[in-house]
Amino acid sequence: MTLREFLSDRLFRNVTLLLCIAVAGLFLKATGTQSGVLVILLLALLLIFAAAQLTDFFRQRARLRELKAILDGLDQKYLFAECVPPPKSPYERRLFELTRQAGRAMTGAVSDAQAAQREYREYVERWVHEIKTPITAARLMCGHLDGDTRRRLTYELGQIEAHVERALFYARTESPERDCVIGRINLSEIAAQAIGAHQTLLIQSGVRVETEGLDCPVYTDGKWVAFMLGQLLQNAVRYRGDAPVVTLSARPLGKQVRLTVKDNGIGIPAHELPRVCDRGFTGSNGRARGGSTGMGLYLCKKLAGFLELGLDVASEEGVGTVVTLTFPAKENLTKL
Repeated sequence: MTLREFLSDRLFRNVTLLLCIAVAGLFLKATGTQSGVLVILLLALLLIFAAAQLTDFFRQRARLRELKAILDGLDQKYLFAECVPPPKSPYERRLFELTRQAGRAMTGAVSDAQAAQREYREYVERWVHEIKTPITAARLMCGHLDGDTRRRLTYELGQIEAHVERALFYARTESPERDCVIGRINLSEIAAQAIGAHQTLLIQSGVRVETEGLDCPVYTDGKWVAFMLGQLLQNAVRYRGDAPVVTLSARPLGKQVRLTVKDNGIGIPAHELPRVCDRGFTGSNGRARGGSTGMGLYLCKKLAGFLELGLDVASEEGVGTVVTLTFPAKENLTKL
């Protein structure tokens, strides 16, 4: 609070007091009070008035600073009304009582929303695990079909599994620490997991995968990074061009490791690049080719933030897309 704000808030009261002092001075002058005495009396009243205003200003500013310090020190800001020291005036006491009532109502609403969200997440995770059983059974039944039908049905089942896996990881991103294990793992192992999980999709789509320099150890959660690479491979398949090739390469940068996923697909329009990691953004390519959910890169960006990875997307329309993941040094990881 500044002095100007303080005086502006009390403008009507201060003007009223000054008018009263002026009227009192005129009355004393009219009753014959000597000019010298009148001047001294008015100066004394004005000094007392100014001292009272300044005292009130400094007291209120100190109180506001105290309350702000308490608020800044809270992780859950909505508990502010429950943590403030006892009010110092009847008005403040009444005001804080109303604030506490509002805070309790909001705390209850937040608790109910968190409980509902937790139950929904648990339901999604159970549903994902349960639906894997009929998918596995359908894959086994594919073995009794002829070659072309088996390939087509296996491809569609792979698409279903990809959507199911995406739903599971989306549910887990609300509390990723529950299923995150940071450890030393080789990038070649992570890449092999991602490529193996999408092998059928890659083969049937005619996408060739090349690897280069992946024999680099990194400190991360292998399962989560394999999922991220899987999303990038799916994007490379969906937006492939002629003779599609995806290249996974890595190189050390000091104590960091940079993994690059490059494709020669149709690319992303330049004006859409800043939004490709937004939740639900499909872009013109997604609309044209269909099947896009706008969740793949969003989940990659969210998981990269939790795993403390750098994620950058560069693309040129008609040339291809390059996604770069930068793995931090071991000593820089706060979750290790």
